[in-house]
Amino acid sequence: MKTAHTMATVSTSSLPASFARPSAGLSANFQKSPMKHPSSQSTTPAKAKKIIRLLIVDDHPVVRKGIMASLSQEANIQIVGEAADGVQALKLARELKPDIMLTDIDLPEKNGLIVTETIRKEIPSIRVLILSMHTNTDYVLRIVQSGASGYVLKGGTTDDLVRAIETVNNGEAFFSPEVARTALNQFVRGNSSGGSLSTLTAREREVLIQIADGLSNKEIASQLGVGVRTVETHRERIMKKLNIHSVAGLTKFALSQGLISLNE
Repeated sequence: MKTAHTMATVSTSSLPASFARPSAGLSANFQKSPMKHPSSQSTTPAKAKKIIRLLIVDDHPVVRKGIMASLSQEANIQIVGEAADGVQALKLARELKPDIMLTDIDLPEKNGLIVTETIRKEIPSIRVLILSMHTNTDYVLRIVQSGASGYVLKGGTTDDLVRAIETVNNGEAFFSPEVARTALNQFVRGNSSGGSLSTLTAREREVLIQIADGLSNKEIASQLGVGVRTVETHRERIMKKLNIHSVAGLTKFALSQGLISLNE
């Protein structure tokens, strides 16, 4: 239940105007929902909700602060930490063990999907909710494959975000309607164009990322603890499945799918 004394201590005067003015679509900036006052006719106190411990991960400080300010009115959500890149996100997740990690896809060091896969393997009790602006079908498929529990768009409202957090915390999946519609339409039409990220195995995606990062076959083999010939085989299969036959093409594809970023 939302109460007036849980208002944020973060001053909106220090944030861009887009955090303070009402709007239908807020891009990366969630709008604060109006305060909800208890009905004067209510005679039975509402049962207190269990506190949801939340870790926020986004490489833009203004976005993180905006989300924190928007969620500060939610009495059942406690923000336990914030991270600016994938490496820091993993470190804090291991230390703080939040109930939910809210993370963007495009992060420095390690992208949000790699972070999600790592968290789901190491600490499966932490549920991951992706917060991003992408509605590409391959992104949605990749998110599901990574083990994330949901995907909410940055253009939504605070109520959308709170609903997503509470739904995921209850052990259910949550996908913004626009994202679910895009994925459904693609499945109905069928993917006749080929070159989908979903055709790659987890190891092939790992090799693709390392190729896009500029590593040689020998360097990749060393990192993965396999033979050079094995890496060459992975490379050949990746190119065949994606119908891409150059390192530049693979790098461009990896960028378009959010596997790597140019933040560095």
